[in-house]
Amino acid sequence: MTQPTHDEAHGGALGARLNWLRAAVLGANDGIVSTAGIVVGVAGATDVRAALLTAGLAGLLAGSMSMAAGEYVSVSTQRDSERAAIALERRELREQPEAELDELTEMLRSRGLSREVAREAAVQLTRRDALRAHASVELGIDPDRLTDPWHAAWASFLSFTAGALLPLLAIVLPPAGLRLPVTVACVLAALVLTGWSSARLGAARPGRAVLRNVAGGVLAMAVTYAAGTLLGAAGV
Repeated sequence: MTQPTHDEAHGGALGARLNWLRAAVLGANDGIVSTAGIVVGVAGATDVRAALLTAGLAGLLAGSMSMAAGEYVSVSTQRDSERAAIALERRELREQPEAELDELTEMLRSRGLSREVAREAAVQLTRRDALRAHASVELGIDPDRLTDPWHAAWASFLSFTAGALLPLLAIVLPPAGLRLPVTVACVLAALVLTGWSSARLGAARPGRAVLRNVAGGVLAMAVTYAAGTLLGAAGV
């Protein structure tokens, strides 16, 4: 049973890394789109660099803090649920070990093992570490690798910030006449990259993902630019 256990652990670790990478890409994508919408909208009303910088920085900080706080709360809730499930499993193993052994046997049988092999595997896993066996097979949880809300919060904060910096720098660094086209071009290129990356990490075809990503970004910038232009024309 050593080799399958190793393979499952390796596959689980790989899956966790891919999930983190996918979350980082999506966080960066959110930073790109939301900050681009803000600075392009402000650019529709004014070309004053200070106003663009202020609006972009405000959007970056508000968005990154919001993402970090939301991720912390979400992952903390998940961690609490995992701890509660493990505590329940520990109590059941203490109070009704035979029933839990039967349950583990049936779960292994559902994965394609014969009754005899499943029973022997369940017995060996229980002798080695009953709680870990049930947590892994029944709950899909590694008791030593529970999700960390702080890691998730920092990852969201940093990925959003990295994405938001692109449209912010693109709108404030070029000369006034080039700010808008440079920003749009940089944002579209970045959206192609994040759309392709998220699709590849999800083992999906990148074409539609890139198209959806770019279309969403273009729509966001078009709407906010139109709103900014109307407000600027109205003298608001």
